[in-house]
Amino acid sequence: MRIRETFTHAVSALAIGALVAFTWPADADAEDKRVRWNMGSAFGSKLTQLGTLGVSLSEKVERSTGGNIRLKFFEPGALVPPLEMFDAISAGSLDAAWSTPGYWVGKDETFAMFSAVPFGPRAGEYLGWMYYGGGKELMDELYAEFNIKSITCGVIAPEASGWFRKEINSVEDMKGLKMRFFGLGAKVMEKMGVSTQLLAGGDIFPALERGSIDATEFSMPAIDLNLGFYQVAKHYYFPGWHQQATLFELMMNKDKYDALSETQKAQLEMACGDNVREGLAEGEAIQGAALAELQSKGVTIHRWPPEVLDTLNNAWTEVANELAAENPNFKKVWESYSAFREQYKIWDELGYL
Repeated sequence: MRIRETFTHAVSALAIGALVAFTWPADADAEDKRVRWNMGSAFGSKLTQLGTLGVSLSEKVERSTGGNIRLKFFEPGALVPPLEMFDAISAGSLDAAWSTPGYWVGKDETFAMFSAVPFGPRAGEYLGWMYYGGGKELMDELYAEFNIKSITCGVIAPEASGWFRKEINSVEDMKGLKMRFFGLGAKVMEKMGVSTQLLAGGDIFPALERGSIDATEFSMPAIDLNLGFYQVAKHYYFPGWHQQATLFELMMNKDKYDALSETQKAQLEMACGDNVREGLAEGEAIQGAALAELQSKGVTIHRWPPEVLDTLNNAWTEVANELAAENPNFKKVWESYSAFREQYKIWDELGYL
């Protein structure tokens, strides 16, 4: 009995020692300073996906951190105008923003490569390049020049090509139009003879209504429906060649981001990762009903004929080559992106119907 008792006590001591050795420090997170950041938004909180995903992000961060990190969502313009958030974050006068990199082409056209690429990949391929093909690292490098840290924080399914007051049957019909257009696709449209301008979401409908612009693109059917473009323009074109997938971001002042603990950084990354899941799944689920409702409101849905898409694609090739020749940053990112797509092509042809 004594031998058995001695053995039992020894095993118990070893077990207790192991538990002590592998117990996480009780105060591991207690040292993290609470984060209370103001987060401006490029999109209104009620706007389907584009805005609601920003609100969802704010809620996820607070829930998952137990309130240790709070990103207070502010409506567009409540802190600074949406298109001025970049400079405000760079300077540190604004902590963070919910936006998309394509809004910053005025700083460097290369930013648009991390948002949406004309005739580019669907969401799966795009995220593959961003996370595993070098895209994330290149984005970090570019933003760091401006003292900004950006995390990919959402993705949505393909967009529509645009709303037009009159039917467009050829590229000739586009010449002379004034159109709101986003990102790199705007440069393609300019080669078609279209005069483009970038307007924030809330400014588009008034401009379309009073005739300041003749046409607009913005997003996918469920989102465009929410903004009421069908009240002014009745011709709706697909596919959205300029945005087959669109990435969104949590943009932060880099000094403030660097001051976060590793735990806090990981929490933000995980919340953004779940936002990517939410954006893609929701976006795919809600388009059918939105298209049916738009048709019931008298909208005519068109699909671009192959010859128009071919012309636009050729124009995009010209634009990409011109930007690569002019901008070293764009050239570096374009080469990485193109190499990934070339390798991916084998899988795309074999793996998908």
